[in-house]
Amino acid sequence: MFKQCKAALIGGMAAALAVAAAPAAAESANAVNYKAVPAGAYSIVAQIKAKPGKEAALRQITLPLIKQVRSDPKNIVYFLQENREKPGHFIFYEIFATKADFEAHNAMPYVKDWFAKLPELADGGVEVMRMEVLK
Repeated sequence: MFKQCKAALIGGMAAALAVAAAPAAAESANAVNYKAVPAGAYSIVAQIKAKPGKEAALRQITLPLIKQVRSDPKNIVYFLQENREKPGHFIFYEIFATKADFEAHNAMPYVKDWFAKLPELADGGVEVMRMEVLK
């Protein structure tokens, strides 16, 4: 009986460790590889603010961009952030190797669809700063 309990306990602990390690392994696989960011890379810092009462709707159409942009093989880094003190105020941080890569990204149907929904949800347009990565 003791051996069975010990085996069950060890098996349960191993399963718990595997479950706990899974998010860390996934996070590690998606970690930013700073060495892969070329000097002079084309980066964007952009912001958009929701119209009053449209914060949740803007968030709903914007959240899918995380997975979509990060799955673009030409995207190097993509972060979407929301102001904790002003919900509906979003900041985007994106890095592409070249301006052409960024323009190709903006031509994607899902990006065009997102932009098409902004007049109803956003207070003004997207404010964009075009940056260069320094190394």
